[in-house]
Amino acid sequence: MFTIGVDVGGTFTDLVAIDAAGRTVFAKSPSKPADQSIGVMAGLEELARRLSLPVAEMLAQTQRFVHGTTVATNALLERKGARVALLTTEGHRDIIEMREGLKPNRYDLRSSPPEPLVPRELRFGVRERLRPSGEVMTPLDEASLGEAIAAIKRSGVTSVAICFLHAYRNPAHEIEAAERVRRELPDVSVSCSSDVLPQIKEYERVSTTVVNAYVGPVVRRYLERLERRLVEAGLKGSLFIILSHGGMAPVGEAARLAAATVLSGPAGGISGCRRCADMLELKDLVAFDMGGTSTDISLVADGRVTLSADGGLAGERIALRSLDIASIAAGGGSIASVDRGGIFRVGPESAGAMPGPAAYGQGGLAATVTDANVVLGYLDAKAFMGGARPLDVAAAEAAIDHLAAALNITSVEAAAGIFRLVNLKMADGIRLMTVRRGVDPRRFALLSFGGAAGLHAVELARQLDISRIIVPTTASVLSAWGMLTSDLRYELSRTHFESGARSTADEVRSIFADLETRATKRLRGWFDGSVTVERSAEMRYGEQIFEIDVPLDGIDLNSPRLIEQIEARFHRRHEELYTYASPEQEVVFVNARVAAIGAVSVPEQHARAATPASRAAPRGRRQAWFGAWRDVDVYALDDLKPGQTLAGPAIIEAETTTVMINEGDRLSVNPLGWLDIRVAGSRTDV
Repeated sequence: MFTIGVDVGGTFTDLVAIDAAGRTVFAKSPSKPADQSIGVMAGLEELARRLSLPVAEMLAQTQRFVHGTTVATNALLERKGARVALLTTEGHRDIIEMREGLKPNRYDLRSSPPEPLVPRELRFGVRERLRPSGEVMTPLDEASLGEAIAAIKRSGVTSVAICFLHAYRNPAHEIEAAERVRRELPDVSVSCSSDVLPQIKEYERVSTTVVNAYVGPVVRRYLERLERRLVEAGLKGSLFIILSHGGMAPVGEAARLAAATVLSGPAGGISGCRRCADMLELKDLVAFDMGGTSTDISLVADGRVTLSADGGLAGERIALRSLDIASIAAGGGSIASVDRGGIFRVGPESAGAMPGPAAYGQGGLAATVTDANVVLGYLDAKAFMGGARPLDVAAAEAAIDHLAAALNITSVEAAAGIFRLVNLKMADGIRLMTVRRGVDPRRFALLSFGGAAGLHAVELARQLDISRIIVPTTASVLSAWGMLTSDLRYELSRTHFESGARSTADEVRSIFADLETRATKRLRGWFDGSVTVERSAEMRYGEQIFEIDVPLDGIDLNSPRLIEQIEARFHRRHEELYTYASPEQEVVFVNARVAAIGAVSVPEQHARAATPASRAAPRGRRQAWFGAWRDVDVYALDDLKPGQTLAGPAIIEAETTTVMINEGDRLSVNPLGWLDIRVAGSRTDV
């Protein structure tokens, strides 16, 4: 039996199959942005070939198929989602445009306001009103609702977001309005805030619900098409989708809560990073995932990843919980250019999958990071993708030559400049996740994964004074591999906020008991194994306006000192985040949150017997740029055995990734067959 993980990236679709014995086989295929399922099915053909099985037989033996998708991400970034109308309380239709009164760049006096996903003419106020307690102040006016629905019908929209004031307290009006919209407009998708995000804060609810309505039809069509193709191809097992919080859910749930898929792919990588931390018995890792179009950075600190409800994408607020990931427009396809002021830049534009870097030979003319790595000798053009997709060296050189002419420097200087600039950009991204949050990156190891990361990891580590780098054998497909280590997860939240009133222990117990019952019941509809529950609360000091997430694991809900324990946990978490706490101040309990988790079995990856410590033997040599042209040893990753060592400068090649180490760096192979690199010149040791 197999479990299969598939991650669709901007350039390549990565696939991993693991059998019951823990044997891992992976493959890559070019992504097809117009229809991602085409790239998925092509990748399955290649995966089946490597398993020496027909696709139908491989899929028939697959008990779990886990998928990370960028459909919602692309729809938001490219503004290619559904045409959406908004139904909201009369007098509140402009909240989506007013936001919180803040501009994305508040110091740029010339910046234009962000363009809302729903234009004003498609935002309709409906006569109704609830009090903050949920009590009906003004009943839902049927005539007002009817006029809005008639206008929506004339507009030709394909999706409707419904967000009434205080609906998180009482969803009755939203439910009634949704039923009528579905009855009168049966072909229109409907998203209600009381279903998507039933908690306090009007702008967050409106924005998240609108995003869900915007990407929902696109995501649903894609998932239904993919599921149909997989079933027709022979899939007998279950199809699950990775959500932004790192857990997985069935297709129906992912389609219902489509806004929760905007970080689907990167979330798989962080799940894999957490699994790596457990296998390596390392509590602190910086996850560095560099692919074809972007780099994703996150942290595993003290063995845990951080979940946050402060996320967003493309200028849109998405207040659903997601893994804390920083995405940077820096990847192998990032385009180098000279702007009108003569400034040398790398990114944010990317060559993507089509036409891709010039070296791909698909008509790309712009110089990219990949082209620079070819010109500098870091990539073997003949061995790229195991030789299945040789690179066009002449096209890469021509692209770099054109850039060098614009800069009036040599081609090698231009290529080396691209390499340095993209490294600086990614190092700043890691500082954003560490130094600017009061975290010292020097106590972390760098987990390098993604197809392009291995060429840049040692330079990043050196800039950040990180002494240790880990490169798994599945580095180029770690996001897909990580999806197979993810658990089923279903989250529920509820606001419990009474101005001026301290929450009582009985109130908190009652809320968590109800949420746990509902979440567990929902998860058992997907999963027949054991279910565990995680509890957390969003809390703040009385005069603050933003909450922080406080994990409540280990707190006994039946304790007579329950409230004191929760508040003490809040003070400690506040101090961890902001270096101070104020125990004398009032503490406000705002939102209760529960996650029901169904842990799935994960085949173990067994350590291999170590050979006596010895230097590895290179398979060849070639010229590469290390400040000057040098003949360097080239090693095959598959040839390296646990216990072997080698010293830099050197290049280590696998079918789908390449790793480079510099003068003085030392590499050893750990019992899992992974590369463990010690970086020269660092002042710390992890």
